[in-house]
Amino acid sequence: MVIKTDELPVAAPADGAREPSSQAGGKGRPGAAALPSVVLLNGDCPESLKREERATEPPRENGLDESEPGEETTGQEVIVIQDTGFSVKILAPGIEPFSLQVSPQEMVQEIHQVLMDREDTCHRTCFSLHLDGNMLDHFSELRSVEGLQEGSVLRVVEEPYTVREARIHVRHVRDLLKSLDPSDAFNGVDCNSLSFLSVFTDGDLGDSGKRKKGLEMDPIDCTPPEYILPGSRERPLCPLQPQNRDWKPLQCLKVLTMSGWNPPPGNRKMHGDLMYLFVITAEDRQVSITASTRGFYLNQSTAYHFNPKPASPRFLSHSLVELLNQISPTFKKNFAVLQKKRVQRHPFERIATPFQVYSWTAPQAEHAMDCVRAEDAYTSRLGYEEHIPGQTRDWNEELQTTRELPRKNLPERLLRERAIFKVHSDFTAAATRGAMAVIDGNVMAINPSEETKMQMFIWNNIFFSLGFDVRDHYKDFGGDVAAYVAPTNDLNGVRTYNAVDVEGLYTLGTVVVDYRGYRVTAQSIIPGILERDQEQSVIYGSIDFGKTVMSHPRYLELLERTSRPLKILRHRVLNDRGEEVELCSSVECKGIIGNDGRHYILDLLRTFPPDLNFLPVPGETLPEECTRAGFPRAHRHKLCCLRQELVDAFVEHRYLLFMKLAALQLMQQKASKMENPTSLENGDPPSSEPKPEDPPGPEAGSEEEGGSASGLAKVKELAETIASDDGTADPRSREVIRNACKAVGSISCTAFDVRFNPDIFSPGVRFPESCQEEVRDQKQLLKDAAAFLLSCQIPGLVKDCIDHAVLPMDGATLAEVMRQRGINMRYLGKVLDLVLRSPAREQLDHIYKIGIGELITRSAKHIFKTYLQGVELSGLSAAISHFLNCFLSSYPNPVAHLPADELISKKRNRRRRNRPPGAADNTAWAVMTPQELWKNICQEAKNYFGFSLECETVDQAVETYGLQKITLLREISLKTGIQILLKEYSFDSRHKPAFTEEDVLNIFPVVKHVNPKASDAFHFFQSGQAKVQQGFLKEGCELINEALNLFNNVYGAMHVEICACLRLLARLHYIMGDYAEALSNQQKAVLMSERVMGIEHPNTIQEYMHLALYCFASSQLSTALSLLYRARYLTLLVFGEDHPEMALLDNNIGLVLHGVMEYDLSLRFLENALAVSTKYHGPKSLKVALSHHLVARVYESKAEFRSALQHEKEGYTIYKTQLGEDHEKTKESSEYLKCLTQQAVALQRTMNEIYRNGSSANIPPLKFTAPSMASVLEQLNVINGILFIPLSQKDLENLKAEVARRHQLQEAGRNRDKAEEPMATEPEPAGVLEDSASQPQAAKDPSSPGLQG
Repeated sequence: MVIKTDELPVAAPADGAREPSSQAGGKGRPGAAALPSVVLLNGDCPESLKREERATEPPRENGLDESEPGEETTGQEVIVIQDTGFSVKILAPGIEPFSLQVSPQEMVQEIHQVLMDREDTCHRTCFSLHLDGNMLDHFSELRSVEGLQEGSVLRVVEEPYTVREARIHVRHVRDLLKSLDPSDAFNGVDCNSLSFLSVFTDGDLGDSGKRKKGLEMDPIDCTPPEYILPGSRERPLCPLQPQNRDWKPLQCLKVLTMSGWNPPPGNRKMHGDLMYLFVITAEDRQVSITASTRGFYLNQSTAYHFNPKPASPRFLSHSLVELLNQISPTFKKNFAVLQKKRVQRHPFERIATPFQVYSWTAPQAEHAMDCVRAEDAYTSRLGYEEHIPGQTRDWNEELQTTRELPRKNLPERLLRERAIFKVHSDFTAAATRGAMAVIDGNVMAINPSEETKMQMFIWNNIFFSLGFDVRDHYKDFGGDVAAYVAPTNDLNGVRTYNAVDVEGLYTLGTVVVDYRGYRVTAQSIIPGILERDQEQSVIYGSIDFGKTVMSHPRYLELLERTSRPLKILRHRVLNDRGEEVELCSSVECKGIIGNDGRHYILDLLRTFPPDLNFLPVPGETLPEECTRAGFPRAHRHKLCCLRQELVDAFVEHRYLLFMKLAALQLMQQKASKMENPTSLENGDPPSSEPKPEDPPGPEAGSEEEGGSASGLAKVKELAETIASDDGTADPRSREVIRNACKAVGSISCTAFDVRFNPDIFSPGVRFPESCQEEVRDQKQLLKDAAAFLLSCQIPGLVKDCIDHAVLPMDGATLAEVMRQRGINMRYLGKVLDLVLRSPAREQLDHIYKIGIGELITRSAKHIFKTYLQGVELSGLSAAISHFLNCFLSSYPNPVAHLPADELISKKRNRRRRNRPPGAADNTAWAVMTPQELWKNICQEAKNYFGFSLECETVDQAVETYGLQKITLLREISLKTGIQILLKEYSFDSRHKPAFTEEDVLNIFPVVKHVNPKASDAFHFFQSGQAKVQQGFLKEGCELINEALNLFNNVYGAMHVEICACLRLLARLHYIMGDYAEALSNQQKAVLMSERVMGIEHPNTIQEYMHLALYCFASSQLSTALSLLYRARYLTLLVFGEDHPEMALLDNNIGLVLHGVMEYDLSLRFLENALAVSTKYHGPKSLKVALSHHLVARVYESKAEFRSALQHEKEGYTIYKTQLGEDHEKTKESSEYLKCLTQQAVALQRTMNEIYRNGSSANIPPLKFTAPSMASVLEQLNVINGILFIPLSQKDLENLKAEVARRHQLQEAGRNRDKAEEPMATEPEPAGVLEDSASQPQAAKDPSSPGLQG
């Protein structure tokens, strides 16, 4: 999936929450590339000032005047405060002293963290560090410690335990024992997630230097498993999670639990006993252990007899590990091996992600005793997070305080963004836990006497409500259906207002959780809101959808600041007494001043204007584009809004139109100086709407003849003059601007400013008489926006798909691509209709399949939601497996197992009235049949998406639309949170159902939340990309490195945006010839993508492909192949074989196989690639020509010259027709044809000679070309879109010397002005980058003769 990096998917981001060191993986760890310590940019980033300045010039008021990203940050001096690190010596009891690299900005606590992670000191948790006999404070920065310098000696001093410290110690030992055990990742706990890269690379790629086996040409087994070969119909599930050798954990202990004798009685407490543990060693010895203030020792208690006296051996140890080493030889041996393995793992396999990622499959795991998990489950830690002594967290206070942090300069902004991100990820985790507890019935309601649907809950200072229409609040909007979508609309509103980030305006922390068929909204609590009635507290907006409306000057002032970026119009409405009230948001948006004096806004569900295509209003007709497409259509609820991306695209489109109209009029004025200019006042704005063929984008303006370019510049100038209103503009020009403004529906007549009134067409909202004209214009604007979505955005999306500008591979990436263009998912049916009618229908086959699969699984999800609400907890796995059987199994009549079968209860107890929401006593779910379910799915697809599916069973759907059942299973599981057992399912068996209840392992929540952004880092990233596109690779590389540092600073070590950063860095290093760096960065990118986005996410598949290329370049051929095979397997599972991306993958595999002389295998892949390319790019495309050439080369190596000639001729013909006779490619091809012909003739001669003279023939040796690695690599670069500009060896040497010299210069004077540096502005001829995966427009360099792959 190709994602524009500027709109990264809202996927689970990440942070080193539990990893206090902000760098990736901490310092002294082996395997952790110690990143340079936090690099800060110095002081004020002028960009914020520039923003202030720009805000004062009013001409184009729509936020369109924001200059190109990247202009600001690159121009300024980037002065880097280099932290010179230094090393200190650490003396710990019982081991040799060792030195540790530290940085002055770190806290003492970070050294603690490193010591708790190191192999030889990991068993200590309760210690302090002393310098010259003085204890260092945990939370002080190293630079503030007196006398700490290069070579200082820090002594590790053991401290006495407290109950808290003893618990932390036991927890840490448990974590060390479990460190290789993946069960937490499978169970979706504590932000653990899976990663399988190390299975395919045999450990760390970083050691490539040590492990190079010559050119690895000793025979390597290249044959992939059967199911990976082209044309295989088999799609196994088990290889998705290959068993990692390290997972069969070495057993150190059989049991480690809290003893039943806890807590110690009073007299033992006074002897220093803190708690008791019970252990069964691997040798089956049962022992009781006392944790005392001085350490751990054995006592004489047994399971039934309490005797706290010390037992023999009387050995007191400060650490539990040392004690266990004494009493169990197996423990001693295995623990050491385990720690060795643990520290060898890549840090990215161990660091926690900031938001939980769930796995939809898991192997059968033995359930093991685990004291820590058990304790967590019972005390439920109610958010008594360890680090906050004895109180629950006040989430609202934390969320709002972090927003109030100062943000004047870069260090302050970094601190603020880091705090915001950290609190957000903690809040999301707590809200998710709470929502699950609410649905599972483990939280008491605050209004227990009301019926289940109406109940509300408070847990851990978070307020939870269910997505049902309580008190007929949404009666006019669609009842429960509206109540179900309102939370997500509200969340989008919160996200938007947070992004605008106006000082003084506060939103609530909001998380929406879908779990077991229920939707739960979790919100932070406004101080004081629970003590008073809502009527008293709301001082702005309306609590009854517009009957009573209030306003407040302070709110108007705050919201006015958001109105320009959000394009919301300040407007007046009437309240129930007929008075005019001024608002700057929709009426539902409520303003409440909390007891803390902060101004909160909530209920932001109508932040964006309504979508008229799905809101039929009596007496209103939509533009012709809409009616032709069958709109307006009634939807289930009346809360359909346009997406923010659509509003922005529409305004951008209108702005271009405005410029063109004004330019046109100025040209006409020039042409007809004598007569008055004709004005465009026909009062019919839509007539000026460009035709759908007009691409909505910056190109639209430049399409007219060259004259219009200067015209546009004039308009710009003119608009600014008029806006500044100094009377210099002549009245005619004013007229021009006024006409253009009127034509595009601008609210101002002197400048372009398009805004929307979100209350138009809201039931129950009335507008004053004086505003009727404004209301009429606003209605027209909304109709135009609805038409724009249908006439520009959807065709634009389909065109991008035909051009392969975007390559979705599964439902999530298709949804992402649609949302980037502002197209809501309810338009999916429309998109599919357009695909079907497209002349290039064949080339859109993959889009059609993904779309149909998405349509089916989304419809099934809607049905599944209501289905699950009727299932009680004990029947959950039976109900889910029954649903999956009806959905995917070919077995005609699956029977549901009711849960009552296993146990007989003595008497049926009467139903309690107050049950948890998920405890309905009904078994209606059990009677569902496959026929009924599929009928409902088709019905749902028709009603919701407006698309007619032609299938009555799953097998018909698979047959008709070319879908895969395994893909449908993945999509439905991801959408609903189901986790199933990892095994091979026989979907097509007609004798037994595919799923049993044992196959459903778990059901997880599906969580939606806000993703706070690292704005400064993002500016650097964009500037870096821009530099790279202009060919300044070195500068680009520096900016992106800087961005990486800042991202790490804000997000911690794990995040999707860091992933994009690492991928681009790897590619740059590769182009600049530094393969080792490229490998190390790309390895991190793969690990991060697996951990944060999922092991089979399309993004992960792309990262695997890039890594394979860099492995091949570093001569790790077998690794490169196994990575490519993994990528191909994942693509088959996620989509299937027939995808444009598969052509690239197979070309890569074929080339590598050609390189290792596996010709027959290579041909299978290359010929499949040729077929796929021909289908998706058309038989005449240059990609197909290249494919023919690759196939010809393999035939040549096999000495099958006739086939080789045939393919090369095809390629030659394409080059000749597309590029002409004289193009370099055509000439190359023609040369190659000659060469092939000569070889064929030589071979024929030899054969004739043999026929004539028999065995005594005198045969000249034949020159067969085994391909050189260099030539294979060259082709790999071409097909992967990496173009090198040819350089001579001498140029290369000069360039390397230059790079080295400049590197030294920078090290020497990092803070010298960049401008003084030689050659800083000349482009470096090192390579051109075409990475569709990380740039919107790839740098296409006309001068370079290479071909885009």
